[in-house]
Amino acid sequence: MLIQTSQRPTLPNNTFNPQKSPALVKKTTSSQPVNNNSYNSALKTFYSSAPFKQNLFFAIQKRIGIPYRMGSTGPNSYDCSGLVWSVFQDAGFSYERASARSLWHSSESVEGDERFKFGTLVFFNRLGHIGIVVDENGFYHASSSKGVTYSKFDGYWGKRIAGYRRMIFVK
Repeated sequence: MLIQTSQRPTLPNNTFNPQKSPALVKKTTSSQPVNNNSYNSALKTFYSSAPFKQNLFFAIQKRIGIPYRMGSTGPNSYDCSGLVWSVFQDAGFSYERASARSLWHSSESVEGDERFKFGTLVFFNRLGHIGIVVDENGFYHASSSKGVTYSKFDGYWGKRIAGYRRMIFVK
């Protein structure tokens, strides 16, 4: 059963204003690279920016209802890590396609309220499944029985959470 559009969470209708948005790249007059802390800070700003989140949300919405197929990265079917890879690519964040277990090891732990920020990765079943957090209530994922769908954390999925993580930003 698909969730009706009215039941799915929505993002706030924020308008992107480049004059008010922080710069993603620090301008320098030197030929020396900007230090890694500045680079990581800029990428974290990008990851939490309204345009990235909106792009991620729209990329997920385009895939709702598409069937599950193990090892698939779309566009006609997805597995859980293939869905995550595909929507992050569409949202402007590229990384090498990897399994849920590999993503766990190449990401950073998230604690407290940070776990429920849109775009956080949630891992399940001894790292055998992955989804994208919407908020404290649920997440999007590629389900073997329902295809790409929204599921709530209560009940079945809540008992199987292994942890919450975010991508590590590296050059």
